[in-house]
Amino acid sequence: MKKKIHVTGMVLFFSLLYHGHSYSQVTRVEAVGITVKEMNRSLKFYTEALGFKKISDTEYNGESFEKLQGIFGLNMRVVRLQLGDEFIDLTDYLTTGGRSIPEDAKSNDLSFQHIAIVVSDMDRAFEQVKKFNVEFVSTSPQTLPKSIPAAEGIKAFYFHDPDKHNLELIYFPRGKGQDKWHPDSYRDNGKIFLGIDHTAIGVSSTEKSQRFYQDILGIERKGESWNKGTEQEHLNNVEGASLHITGYRAASGPGIEFLQYISPGPGKVYPEDSRADDIWHWQTTLILDDGEKVYNKLKTAGYIFISKELVHQYGNGVHTRSFIVRDPDGHAMIVKEIVK
Repeated sequence: MKKKIHVTGMVLFFSLLYHGHSYSQVTRVEAVGITVKEMNRSLKFYTEALGFKKISDTEYNGESFEKLQGIFGLNMRVVRLQLGDEFIDLTDYLTTGGRSIPEDAKSNDLSFQHIAIVVSDMDRAFEQVKKFNVEFVSTSPQTLPKSIPAAEGIKAFYFHDPDKHNLELIYFPRGKGQDKWHPDSYRDNGKIFLGIDHTAIGVSSTEKSQRFYQDILGIERKGESWNKGTEQEHLNNVEGASLHITGYRAASGPGIEFLQYISPGPGKVYPEDSRADDIWHWQTTLILDDGEKVYNKLKTAGYIFISKELVHQYGNGVHTRSFIVRDPDGHAMIVKEIVK
């Protein structure tokens, strides 16, 4: 029987002690990582359907990577892709290969995560992805109504990549979203896909997630919205959906968005026996100044770690200290310090 990943009551102690006084600031969300089953298939999709460009293609193995990912005997191929100013890391575990995303996965499951790909024209973007026979999650692109003031006029559409990962196309009208999504040059040069605005995660409690992301990691809360109505239901493909959506953002990189389903409530919990090579595994890389200090604080607070220890790695003249930890609902975060 699958059980909910949880943290101990010590988290409450640390939230009271450090609330409003984060002791290490995440300076950058470096990349959003997605585990894939067949790298070449995924590369073809992301580059040809969505306009991503390949930046690097590297195989990794050895003890430090085994300790970081929590998997013995791994060999993994990691391809970094860029869209606009943002990056994703596709990871194919060559020697292991985990479980596929369940066919009955829903948008309100706590394992849910997506990236929101900003588009200059929703109609053109929708026609482009349809050429690749994507599986729809949304019934069609939805325009959010006046009854959701924080999101009024935003157009969005959910669909699946070849491994059934959730992706979102999102269009921001003037006055919504970051200023970077509105320059006229994007319309002039014909670009459809502009970059990644955020990665969204399913959460059971906004308050518990805020303790992890804001109070400990120092990622700042930027705003919130209460979304419901037929457009939201058909966007998420969850009947009766009513969500509390909260946005957090570091100084650079995509934001992190909490999706708390007030109705019908959270779906299936994140599987307790999840591994980094399971296809539903995402891992978001966060850059900060003092990895060891945060590692110790999270350990004391009772959070669950994927990494076996704080891992030192050396490559291309760079020394990093990193670990992978699960948030209160099971989502994986690579916390990385670049040692100077």
